[in-house]
Amino acid sequence: MAKFKVIISDPQEGNSKVVELEEARAATLIGRRIGEVIDGSILDLAGYKVQITGGADKDGFPMRPSVHGGVRRKIVLSGGVGFNPHDKGVRKRKTIRGNVITEEIVQINMKIAEKPKKTKEEKEAKEPKKKKKTRKKKTEAAEKEAKQEVEAPAAPASSS
Repeated sequence: MAKFKVIISDPQEGNSKVVELEEARAATLIGRRIGEVIDGSILDLAGYKVQITGGADKDGFPMRPSVHGGVRRKIVLSGGVGFNPHDKGVRKRKTIRGNVITEEIVQINMKIAEKPKKTKEEKEAKEPKKKKKTRKKKTEAAEKEAKQEVEAPAAPASSS
């Protein structure tokens, strides 16, 4: 059965996490194409929407959005996914994988397309509360002690 390593990137925060899918959870991704937006509950991200951005097969060949189907093909590339030329105008025949997820795919790249909407209560709970600067009220006993100290100065210490 299919087993996928899914890398989920968050472009807003600049971080990513890896989720491994097996058996029934992985089967829901077979037949999907690059660019499709799916529900994040498959990846334990309830309320999120994620977009498939690419992947690689078991031999390391990258998926390319412009090649249709789930097959491996040799095509002439001048740049983009699968070939980054160092000189201008260079073209090369490279083996790449199509844009459909099949059982031969091992790694799937995704990005978060939509986050769940937060309620006011969740926002308040997440943000630290601002502390208000308030004067500490003296108790009546503390005020009496302060008055007694002012009225009766301390006795001078005797020098021997």
